[in-house]
Amino acid sequence: MIATSPTPPAQIDSSCRLPLFALFGGAAVWLALSSGFGLLASLKFHAPALFANCACLSYGRAFPASQFLLVYGFCIPAGLGVGLWLLARLGRVELAQPFLITIGGKLWQVGVLVGLIAILAGENTGFEWLEMPRYASVILFFSFLLITVWAFVTHTRRSAVELYPSQWFILAALFWFPWIFTTATLLLQWFPVRGMTQASVAWWFGGNLLNVWLTLAGLAATFYFLPKLAGRPLQSRYLALFVILTTMVFGTWTGIPASAALPAWMPSLSASAKLLLLVPAMATAAIVILTCRGSTTPCNGGLYCFAKFGAWSLVAASGLLALTACPQISRVTDFTWFSHGQNAIRLYGFFAMTLFAAVYFILPRLAGEGSVCPNRVRAQFWLSMLGSLLFGFPLVIGGIIQGLKLVNPEIAFLDVLKSSLMPFRLSTLGELCIVVGNLLFLFNVGYAIVRYYLSVCKVACADLTAPLVTAGVKP
Repeated sequence: MIATSPTPPAQIDSSCRLPLFALFGGAAVWLALSSGFGLLASLKFHAPALFANCACLSYGRAFPASQFLLVYGFCIPAGLGVGLWLLARLGRVELAQPFLITIGGKLWQVGVLVGLIAILAGENTGFEWLEMPRYASVILFFSFLLITVWAFVTHTRRSAVELYPSQWFILAALFWFPWIFTTATLLLQWFPVRGMTQASVAWWFGGNLLNVWLTLAGLAATFYFLPKLAGRPLQSRYLALFVILTTMVFGTWTGIPASAALPAWMPSLSASAKLLLLVPAMATAAIVILTCRGSTTPCNGGLYCFAKFGAWSLVAASGLLALTACPQISRVTDFTWFSHGQNAIRLYGFFAMTLFAAVYFILPRLAGEGSVCPNRVRAQFWLSMLGSLLFGFPLVIGGIIQGLKLVNPEIAFLDVLKSSLMPFRLSTLGELCIVVGNLLFLFNVGYAIVRYYLSVCKVACADLTAPLVTAGVKP
């Protein structure tokens, strides 16, 4: 049933405050821990004896923990928080059952904690992007389902009948993740399939998670906040609809690498889908160019810069992914650092930077004006931007150098490893910048939340002591 009268924005923000504090606060904590584990895993290549006597901090556990926390600790809860706020704001209706959504957010953090402990204890499943054991997956699934149900209820109660493009992307993302997550978990953990079918399911899940879900959730924020920050209307709605349709059609087939030991049609179909993902990427680039053209907003490290950098990072990551569709290129880039660099550009350059802009835009509306310091936001932008560039692109370049030497049988394998040492050092420097930027993000989010609750406590204390002051009694 669609409501008839729109709800004031302040009332909408008030209904979103508790759930978003839970989701954003937890996401900031896990993001900082993720970058810490990632830096530790990177340092292992420079100092293999580092924490050699501590099994839980070995590379085989630190790197999966980093990837798990990045995706499940930060990307998904932060994307959910932004999506809930957008559904409420664009629908001009209060968030449905915010207390239950808050419980779902807290339950998600419990699931992430359980999964992290299991991975550090050696219970890694071995499937990339699905590292946690099945009991942690159950917690994550039901918490996501609890949030999703009330997100759809919020959408059905909207007073604005016409849908904005961001709502299309959010609703698609809310449907997409439970589908791919339950399918992969059932086929890999509860009723495991056999042989190379396991690998094909894991690749299918990874491709959908990175190239479809993250794209849908990230572009939902891009297509709302970029026009807002640029002071220009979105250009155009029909092109945005084209982006969502082509992303869902082509992105779902992109996970299988060219070197997979599967029937030839499967890697070929995946390669074709990777190439066709250039279509929504070019459409996204056209939307960004047309929307930002004529904008008078200065790009000085503020939220506008976060959103623009994130959008162009998506285009760059899609272009790099399309390159691997060519057999002559994939035979060079397979089994190298190339794919890690491309994933880093997509995760940090696109999704994280876009969500930073969204969180910093939303927080002052939840915690009050002045809760986010513009100088600290600009400092984080330069750190995160530099870190994303130094982390992703050196790995891409190092992977190409590494691959060109690997295909030459006259070059010793040790020389191949040494050739990628300098690019890897640059990527480690980029991870260090990311760690500092993520710690600053954690401080900014924590400061806004604590500042709000302190102001609430001050008001409550003032209300309690007001009768005493009026009566002349010293409180």
